[in-house]
Amino acid sequence: MTRVLGAAPVCAVLMTLAMNAAVAQGPQTGGGAAADEQQIRQMVVGYTEAFNKHDAKAVAEFWSPDAVYQNRSTGEQVVGRTAIAEQFAAMFKAQPELKLQVSVESVQFVSPNVAIERGQAKLLSPGAEPEEVNYSAVDVKRDGKWQLDRVTDTAKETPPSHYEQLKVLEWMVGQWTTEADKPEAEKAEVEVDCNWTKNQNFFTRAFKITIGNDFDFSGMQIIGWDAAAKTIRSWTFDSNGTFAEATWEQRGGKWFIRNRGTLPDGRAATMINVMQQVDGKSFTWQTIERTAGDELLPNIAEIVIVRR
Repeated sequence: MTRVLGAAPVCAVLMTLAMNAAVAQGPQTGGGAAADEQQIRQMVVGYTEAFNKHDAKAVAEFWSPDAVYQNRSTGEQVVGRTAIAEQFAAMFKAQPELKLQVSVESVQFVSPNVAIERGQAKLLSPGAEPEEVNYSAVDVKRDGKWQLDRVTDTAKETPPSHYEQLKVLEWMVGQWTTEADKPEAEKAEVEVDCNWTKNQNFFTRAFKITIGNDFDFSGMQIIGWDAAAKTIRSWTFDSNGTFAEATWEQRGGKWFIRNRGTLPDGRAATMINVMQQVDGKSFTWQTIERTAGDELLPNIAEIVIVRR
Protein backbone atom coordinates (compact mmCIF):
# COMPACT_ATOMS: atom_id res chain seq x y z
CA MET A 1 0.00 0.00 0.00
CA THR A 2 1.56 3.26 -1.01
CA ARG A 3 -0.96 5.98 -0.39
CA VAL A 4 -0.32 8.27 2.58
CA LEU A 5 -3.34 9.19 4.62
CA GLY A 6 -2.40 12.49 6.15
CA ALA A 7 -0.92 12.00 9.61
CA ALA A 8 -1.84 8.36 9.53
CA PRO A 9 -0.64 6.56 6.40
CA VAL A 10 -2.48 3.80 4.73
CA CYS A 11 -0.80 1.30 6.85
CA ALA A 12 -3.03 2.43 9.59
CA VAL A 13 -5.92 1.53 7.47
CA LEU A 14 -4.54 -1.79 6.58
CA MET A 15 -3.89 -2.76 10.09
CA THR A 16 -7.22 -1.50 10.83
CA LEU A 17 -8.83 -3.70 8.33
CA ALA A 18 -7.19 -6.62 9.68
CA MET A 19 -8.20 -5.76 13.06
CA ASN A 20 -11.75 -5.50 12.16
CA ALA A 21 -11.84 -9.13 11.46
CA ALA A 22 -9.89 -10.06 14.41
CA VAL A 23 -11.21 -8.30 17.36
CA ALA A 24 -14.18 -9.19 19.41
CA GLN A 25 -16.27 -7.03 21.60
CA GLY A 26 -18.54 -8.40 24.26
CA PRO A 27 -18.58 -11.54 26.37
CA GLN A 28 -17.91 -14.96 24.96
CA THR A 29 -20.87 -17.27 24.81
CA GLY A 30 -19.00 -20.54 25.13
CA GLY A 31 -19.21 -23.60 22.97
CA GLY A 32 -15.53 -24.18 22.13
CA ALA A 33 -13.65 -23.34 18.96
CA ALA A 34 -16.74 -23.13 16.77
CA ALA A 35 -18.32 -20.54 19.06
CA ASP A 36 -15.04 -18.62 19.29
CA GLU A 37 -14.69 -18.55 15.52
CA GLN A 38 -18.25 -17.37 15.14
CA GLN A 39 -17.61 -14.58 17.63
CA ILE A 40 -14.48 -13.48 15.75
CA ARG A 41 -16.35 -13.47 12.45
CA GLN A 42 -19.26 -11.55 13.95
CA MET A 43 -16.84 -8.98 15.27
CA VAL A 44 -15.75 -8.25 11.72
CA VAL A 45 -19.14 -6.72 11.15
CA GLY A 46 -18.97 -4.68 14.35
CA TYR A 47 -15.47 -3.45 13.63
CA THR A 48 -16.35 -2.51 10.06
CA GLU A 49 -19.32 -0.52 11.27
CA ALA A 50 -17.15 1.37 13.78
CA PHE A 51 -14.55 2.06 11.10
CA ASN A 52 -17.10 3.27 8.57
CA LYS A 53 -18.60 5.59 11.18
CA HIS A 54 -15.06 6.97 11.68
CA ASP A 55 -15.31 6.34 15.42
CA ALA A 56 -11.62 6.12 16.31
CA LYS A 57 -12.25 5.36 19.97
CA ALA A 58 -14.59 2.47 19.13
CA VAL A 59 -12.07 1.12 16.63
CA ALA A 60 -9.32 1.19 19.27
CA GLU A 61 -11.48 -0.85 21.64
CA PHE A 62 -11.08 -3.79 19.31
CA TRP A 63 -7.37 -3.92 20.15
CA SER A 64 -5.99 -5.50 23.30
CA PRO A 65 -4.82 -3.01 25.99
CA ASP A 66 -1.13 -3.55 25.20
CA ALA A 67 -1.48 -4.17 21.45
CA VAL A 68 1.29 -2.87 19.21
CA TYR A 69 0.37 -1.10 16.02
CA GLN A 70 3.08 -0.47 13.43
CA ASN A 71 2.65 2.10 10.73
CA ARG A 72 3.72 0.23 7.61
CA SER A 73 4.64 3.40 5.72
CA THR A 74 6.80 5.05 8.40
CA GLY A 75 7.80 2.06 10.53
CA GLU A 76 6.58 3.93 13.61
CA GLN A 77 5.15 1.78 16.40
CA VAL A 78 2.51 2.82 18.87
CA VAL A 79 1.40 0.82 21.89
CA GLY A 80 -2.00 0.74 23.55
CA ARG A 81 -5.48 1.81 22.70
CA THR A 82 -5.02 5.53 23.32
CA ALA A 83 -2.17 5.81 20.83
CA ILE A 84 -3.98 3.59 18.34
CA ALA A 85 -7.11 5.76 18.62
CA GLU A 86 -5.00 8.82 17.84
CA GLN A 87 -3.64 7.14 14.70
CA PHE A 88 -7.11 6.37 13.42
CA ALA A 89 -8.51 9.77 14.36
CA ALA A 90 -5.82 11.40 12.23
CA MET A 91 -6.57 9.05 9.37
CA PHE A 92 -10.31 9.69 9.49
CA LYS A 93 -9.68 13.44 9.53
CA ALA A 94 -7.43 13.16 6.45
CA GLN A 95 -9.91 10.98 4.55
CA PRO A 96 -13.43 11.77 5.76
CA GLU A 97 -15.09 9.53 3.14
CA LEU A 98 -12.88 6.48 3.57
CA LYS A 99 -14.77 3.17 3.83
CA LEU A 100 -13.69 -0.36 4.66
CA GLN A 101 -14.72 -3.83 3.52
CA VAL A 102 -13.27 -7.01 5.07
CA SER A 103 -13.64 -10.67 4.17
CA VAL A 104 -12.40 -13.29 6.65
CA GLU A 105 -11.10 -16.35 4.83
CA SER A 106 -9.95 -18.53 7.73
CA VAL A 107 -9.57 -18.68 11.50
CA GLN A 108 -7.08 -21.15 12.98
CA PHE A 109 -6.61 -21.69 16.72
CA VAL A 110 -3.08 -21.94 18.06
CA SER A 111 -4.40 -22.41 21.60
CA PRO A 112 -7.76 -21.87 23.30
CA ASN A 113 -6.86 -18.20 23.76
CA VAL A 114 -4.92 -17.43 20.57
CA ALA A 115 -6.18 -17.51 16.98
CA ILE A 116 -4.65 -16.65 13.62
CA GLU A 117 -7.11 -14.92 11.34
CA ARG A 118 -6.50 -14.44 7.62
CA GLY A 119 -8.48 -12.58 5.02
CA GLN A 120 -8.71 -9.71 2.59
CA ALA A 121 -9.47 -6.06 3.25
CA LYS A 122 -10.42 -3.31 0.83
CA LEU A 123 -10.27 0.46 1.38
CA LEU A 124 -12.67 2.54 -0.68
CA SER A 125 -12.33 6.27 -1.22
CA PRO A 126 -14.19 8.43 -3.79
CA GLY A 127 -12.07 9.32 -6.79
CA ALA A 128 -9.39 6.73 -6.04
CA GLU A 129 -8.75 3.13 -7.00
CA PRO A 130 -9.73 0.62 -4.26
CA GLU A 131 -6.77 -0.52 -2.15
CA GLU A 132 -6.75 -4.25 -1.46
CA VAL A 133 -4.57 -6.13 1.02
CA ASN A 134 -4.19 -9.66 2.26
CA TYR A 135 -3.86 -9.67 6.04
CA SER A 136 -2.98 -11.99 8.91
CA ALA A 137 -4.08 -11.07 12.43
CA VAL A 138 -3.21 -12.54 15.83
CA ASP A 139 -6.33 -12.53 17.98
CA VAL A 140 -6.16 -13.07 21.74
CA LYS A 141 -8.95 -13.82 24.17
CA ARG A 142 -8.93 -11.87 27.41
CA ASP A 143 -11.65 -11.74 30.02
CA GLY A 144 -13.95 -13.76 27.79
CA LYS A 145 -13.67 -11.67 24.63
CA TRP A 146 -11.45 -11.69 21.55
CA GLN A 147 -9.23 -8.74 20.74
CA LEU A 148 -6.66 -7.82 18.15
CA ASP A 149 -3.04 -8.04 19.24
CA ARG A 150 -0.88 -7.96 16.08
CA VAL A 151 -1.51 -7.55 12.35
CA THR A 152 0.63 -8.05 9.27
CA ASP A 153 -0.53 -7.21 5.77
CA THR A 154 0.68 -7.27 2.20
CA ALA A 155 -0.67 -5.27 -0.68
CA LYS A 156 -2.62 -7.42 -3.09
CA GLU A 157 -0.70 -7.63 -6.34
CA THR A 158 -2.49 -6.30 -9.37
CA PRO A 159 -1.53 -8.04 -12.61
CA PRO A 160 0.08 -5.60 -15.03
CA SER A 161 -2.01 -4.47 -17.98
CA HIS A 162 -1.05 -2.93 -21.32
CA TYR A 163 -4.51 -1.50 -21.86
CA GLU A 164 -3.16 2.03 -22.23
CA GLN A 165 -0.98 0.96 -25.15
CA LEU A 166 -3.69 -1.17 -26.79
CA LYS A 167 -6.84 0.88 -26.23
CA VAL A 168 -6.31 2.59 -29.59
CA LEU A 169 -7.46 -0.72 -31.14
CA GLU A 170 -10.36 -1.35 -28.75
CA TRP A 171 -12.81 -0.52 -31.52
CA MET A 172 -11.92 -3.92 -33.08
CA VAL A 173 -13.67 -5.84 -30.29
CA GLY A 174 -16.81 -7.54 -31.58
CA GLN A 175 -18.00 -9.66 -34.48
CA TRP A 176 -17.42 -8.55 -38.05
CA THR A 177 -18.22 -9.69 -41.59
CA THR A 178 -17.90 -8.43 -45.15
CA GLU A 179 -20.35 -6.14 -46.90
CA ALA A 180 -23.25 -7.78 -48.65
CA ASP A 181 -24.40 -7.16 -52.24
CA LYS A 182 -20.99 -7.42 -53.88
CA PRO A 183 -20.67 -8.95 -57.38
CA GLU A 184 -19.71 -12.60 -57.04
CA ALA A 185 -16.46 -12.06 -58.94
CA GLU A 186 -15.41 -9.37 -56.46
CA LYS A 187 -16.80 -10.99 -53.40
CA ALA A 188 -14.47 -11.62 -50.49
CA GLU A 189 -16.08 -13.27 -47.51
CA VAL A 190 -14.52 -12.50 -44.14
CA GLU A 191 -15.70 -13.35 -40.64
CA VAL A 192 -13.84 -11.98 -37.61
CA ASP A 193 -14.52 -12.37 -33.88
CA CYS A 194 -12.27 -10.15 -31.72
CA ASN A 195 -12.10 -10.15 -27.91
CA TRP A 196 -9.96 -8.89 -25.05
CA THR A 197 -8.10 -11.45 -22.95
CA LYS A 198 -8.09 -11.25 -19.15
CA ASN A 199 -6.33 -8.13 -17.78
CA GLN A 200 -6.59 -6.55 -21.25
CA ASN A 201 -3.05 -7.49 -22.20
CA PHE A 202 -3.98 -9.04 -25.55
CA PHE A 203 -6.66 -9.18 -28.21
CA THR A 204 -7.59 -12.50 -29.77
CA ARG A 205 -9.09 -12.54 -33.27
CA ALA A 206 -10.58 -15.68 -34.76
CA PHE A 207 -11.06 -15.33 -38.50
CA LYS A 208 -12.35 -17.12 -41.57
CA ILE A 209 -11.51 -15.84 -45.07
CA THR A 210 -12.73 -16.88 -48.52
CA ILE A 211 -11.65 -14.96 -51.63
CA GLY A 212 -12.73 -16.55 -54.90
CA ASN A 213 -10.99 -19.87 -55.50
CA ASP A 214 -7.63 -18.72 -54.17
CA PHE A 215 -8.23 -18.42 -50.45
CA ASP A 216 -10.33 -20.48 -48.10
CA PHE A 217 -8.92 -20.78 -44.61
CA SER A 218 -9.44 -19.90 -40.96
CA GLY A 219 -7.12 -19.08 -38.14
CA MET A 220 -6.27 -17.25 -34.94
CA GLN A 221 -4.43 -14.00 -34.31
CA ILE A 222 -3.07 -12.65 -31.02
CA ILE A 223 -2.32 -8.93 -30.74
CA GLY A 224 -0.34 -7.43 -27.85
CA TRP A 225 2.13 -4.79 -26.73
CA ASP A 226 5.85 -5.57 -27.03
CA ALA A 227 7.25 -3.74 -24.01
CA ALA A 228 10.85 -4.21 -25.12
CA ALA A 229 10.40 -2.92 -28.67
CA LYS A 230 7.72 -0.39 -27.62
CA THR A 231 5.40 -1.43 -30.41
CA ILE A 232 2.19 -3.36 -31.04
CA ARG A 233 2.92 -6.84 -32.32
CA SER A 234 0.79 -9.74 -33.54
CA TRP A 235 1.14 -13.47 -34.11
CA THR A 236 -1.05 -15.25 -36.66
CA PHE A 237 -1.66 -18.96 -37.27
CA ASP A 238 -3.93 -20.31 -39.99
CA SER A 239 -5.52 -23.63 -40.89
CA ASN A 240 -3.19 -24.13 -43.86
CA GLY A 241 -0.16 -24.30 -41.59
CA THR A 242 1.16 -20.80 -42.22
CA PHE A 243 2.31 -18.74 -39.25
CA ALA A 244 3.53 -15.16 -39.10
CA GLU A 245 4.64 -12.37 -36.82
CA ALA A 246 3.91 -8.70 -37.50
CA THR A 247 4.54 -5.20 -36.20
CA TRP A 248 1.83 -2.56 -36.28
CA GLU A 249 2.41 1.08 -37.23
CA GLN A 250 -0.19 3.81 -37.50
CA ARG A 251 0.28 6.49 -40.16
CA GLY A 252 -2.24 8.91 -41.60
CA GLY A 253 -5.16 7.25 -39.89
CA LYS A 254 -4.26 3.82 -41.27
CA TRP A 255 -2.62 0.80 -39.66
CA PHE A 256 0.23 -0.81 -41.60
CA ILE A 257 0.71 -4.38 -40.37
CA ARG A 258 4.01 -5.77 -41.66
CA ASN A 259 3.91 -9.57 -41.62
CA ARG A 260 6.82 -11.95 -41.96
CA GLY A 261 6.08 -15.65 -41.75
CA THR A 262 6.64 -19.19 -42.92
CA LEU A 263 4.51 -21.05 -45.44
CA PRO A 264 3.60 -24.75 -45.02
CA ASP A 265 6.29 -25.72 -47.56
CA GLY A 266 8.98 -23.81 -45.64
CA ARG A 267 9.23 -20.76 -47.89
CA ALA A 268 9.38 -17.32 -46.31
CA ALA A 269 6.39 -15.07 -46.86
CA THR A 270 5.84 -11.35 -46.38
CA MET A 271 2.89 -9.02 -46.78
CA ILE A 272 1.57 -5.71 -45.53
CA ASN A 273 -2.03 -5.54 -44.37
CA VAL A 274 -3.49 -2.03 -44.45
CA MET A 275 -6.42 -1.46 -42.07
CA GLN A 276 -8.40 1.73 -41.57
CA GLN A 277 -11.35 2.35 -39.32
CA VAL A 278 -14.14 4.08 -41.22
CA ASP A 279 -16.52 4.55 -38.30
CA GLY A 280 -17.77 2.57 -35.31
CA LYS A 281 -19.42 0.05 -37.58
CA SER A 282 -16.92 -0.57 -40.38
CA PHE A 283 -13.27 -0.68 -41.43
CA THR A 284 -11.37 -1.35 -44.64
CA TRP A 285 -8.76 -4.05 -45.22
CA GLN A 286 -6.25 -4.43 -48.02
CA THR A 287 -3.17 -6.64 -48.54
CA ILE A 288 -0.19 -5.35 -50.49
CA GLU A 289 3.44 -6.26 -51.21
CA ARG A 290 2.83 -10.00 -50.96
CA THR A 291 5.73 -12.37 -51.49
CA ALA A 292 6.16 -16.15 -51.26
CA GLY A 293 9.80 -17.12 -51.40
CA ASP A 294 11.22 -15.19 -54.39
CA GLU A 295 7.82 -14.81 -56.02
CA LEU A 296 5.95 -11.50 -56.00
CA LEU A 297 2.21 -12.03 -55.62
CA PRO A 298 -0.64 -9.71 -56.67
CA ASN A 299 -2.19 -7.37 -54.16
CA ILE A 300 -5.58 -8.16 -52.68
CA ALA A 301 -8.06 -5.36 -53.34
CA GLU A 302 -9.49 -3.33 -50.50
CA ILE A 303 -12.62 -4.73 -48.90
CA VAL A 304 -15.04 -3.23 -46.38
CA ILE A 305 -15.73 -5.18 -43.21
CA VAL A 306 -18.78 -4.26 -41.12
CA ARG A 307 -19.84 -4.92 -37.56
CA ARG A 308 -22.54 -7.53 -37.16
